[in-house]
Amino acid sequence: MSQHPRLLSPLQLRGQTLRNRIVFGAHTNNMSDMGLPGPRMENYLVERALGGAAMVVCEPVPVHRTGVLTRGNLAWESDEIIKPFQRVTSRIREAGAVAIQQLYHVGAHGDSDLSFQPHWSPSGGPSYHDSDGSHRMTEGEIDELLAAHLAAAKRAKACGYQGVEVWAAYHSLIDQFWTPWSNTRDDRWGGSLENRTRFSRTLIENIRRACGEDFIIGLAISYSPAYEVTLQAESLCEIIALHDATGHVDYVTCGAGSYLEFEAIIPPFTHAEKLTTPMTAQLKGIVRHAVITSEAGVRTPENAETILSAGEADLVSIVRGQIADPHLARKVTEGRAEDIRGCISCNQMCWGRRSRDYWISCLINPSAGREWEWGGDRFTPSETPRSMLVVGAGPAGLEAARAAAERGHTVEIVEASGQIGGQFRLAGLQPRRAQILDLMAWYERQFSKLGVTLRLNTFLDADEIAAHPADTVILATGSLPDETGFQRWLPHLPALPGIETPGVWSPEAVMRREARLGDAVVVYDEGSNWRGVGTAWALAERGHQVTIVTPEAFVGKEISRTAADGAARRALARLGARFLTEHCLTRWHGNGVTVRNLLTGTEETLPAGGLVMATTNRAFDPWPETFPGKATHRIGDCAAPRLAAYAFHEGRKLALSL
Repeated sequence: MSQHPRLLSPLQLRGQTLRNRIVFGAHTNNMSDMGLPGPRMENYLVERALGGAAMVVCEPVPVHRTGVLTRGNLAWESDEIIKPFQRVTSRIREAGAVAIQQLYHVGAHGDSDLSFQPHWSPSGGPSYHDSDGSHRMTEGEIDELLAAHLAAAKRAKACGYQGVEVWAAYHSLIDQFWTPWSNTRDDRWGGSLENRTRFSRTLIENIRRACGEDFIIGLAISYSPAYEVTLQAESLCEIIALHDATGHVDYVTCGAGSYLEFEAIIPPFTHAEKLTTPMTAQLKGIVRHAVITSEAGVRTPENAETILSAGEADLVSIVRGQIADPHLARKVTEGRAEDIRGCISCNQMCWGRRSRDYWISCLINPSAGREWEWGGDRFTPSETPRSMLVVGAGPAGLEAARAAAERGHTVEIVEASGQIGGQFRLAGLQPRRAQILDLMAWYERQFSKLGVTLRLNTFLDADEIAAHPADTVILATGSLPDETGFQRWLPHLPALPGIETPGVWSPEAVMRREARLGDAVVVYDEGSNWRGVGTAWALAERGHQVTIVTPEAFVGKEISRTAADGAARRALARLGARFLTEHCLTRWHGNGVTVRNLLTGTEETLPAGGLVMATTNRAFDPWPETFPGKATHRIGDCAAPRLAAYAFHEGRKLALSL
């Protein structure tokens, strides 16, 4: 009997049979090519359909020039998208999934840098995306947006989509109409509940009339209770009941957060899982026609099965989980849930890249966004199987060894320490980051299934590597902390004065519990990322009095694009940590550190029993350039210290080339 009976049960939706309850929900992947779906977007979406998802809700398309949010949007007012999308939707349907197109308009929260247009909104409120204001729509402009939504829906049907999802989430245009705080109109579009919902009800009725009774119409909403001005549960239930009564809405997807509570939209590991179940459970109690989809923090099949079994939703949207493993649904169906590469909720390469207007990828699944050139997240046997020695079991070495074994190579991986993962594993010991340790356990299971020989506590010198029978050597020996204390903001100093005095430690030494620290600890965080912030958080939880010194304008600047920086700062503040921004270090005294204000040049000395230096690492590469008779490759930090995502990427890329 299946361990996930509810998750794998089919569901009827407007004449379509969903093969299970797993949705690959809408999200901006920024993969369009000049506004059109190209090979990157096509194969990214199709891979999740091939992976077993029941419904694929495709890249949201802006319906009007005044509601554009991202650079990589699809063309919003052009029939040019129809022909290329017909190929995409045909392949999704052939793979057994239902294809849906999301339609969006962000209202006041647009991006003038992209649209060069005023943002249209019900009442002319401010943007929470940037500092712009918005334009209060006239009656004629409201009619224009209704027509734009209808045109986009008809275009979606022509593209081969089996339905559309109307976006009313996160305080978008429709949500702005619904919310009294942002809708202060006194005409037929504002005031009463009937008036505030007139736009969305008219829009949906128009789509139903034009696209037919067999066309699926979904409605995307969000639950964001952090601010009293946003719609609370009772109001949302009232609004959804009104739309459900029409019989036109087939499903309602409930996400979390809003532009006012931005970090909850794509919740990082700092947040709880299953964020929307309190809301979806209430919605289940009031709808009579529509089915309810829960998203936001539905990370694992176990999460999903719990939600469905409890009757808290009918469907689950697992987005990041299927970015990390596009074959999640198929593996569940085959009874192989243990083989799923679980999302670690880091947001680094999905939301982190999207927030910088790049096409999205995944830290632990580098094939995401490269399916078109790498053959998906699948492997073809090598035409020339080899014997490989991988030296180092950090991210680069782990992925190179696994992917090479998937292709039929004989692989041995050696690691000098007693555990796999390297510095990435140590990151998993930081607060709330245990999902990294789950990933390490996954690699160990995959090695066992693939026949990879793993040797721990094994350091090979150059002569031993040269004597090894493998014909291919992959050096993935990582990096080591810089022991000089060099700071990029003081480039004229080759070393921190006083660095030779005891009491200076690396974040890695702290997380290995090797560091001997007093009550007061200074963490110098030059990278402004989890290496420094996470270590400071761990120290604060251990009871140390932590001062974070950073040359950046705020703590956690580099993780701000993952929407986790606010949660980290709040946690540190609650634990009593002190933030000293736009400062660098000028001397370590053994019992304190002198810091310099980068704005004024003034200095002060902070008492401290220990100093933790989170600066850029140095590559560990003591090896000869080549080993006679062996193909030699360097990947990951031993080539150049960088974030873990690039190590996983290089490991996969190399394995695919051999």
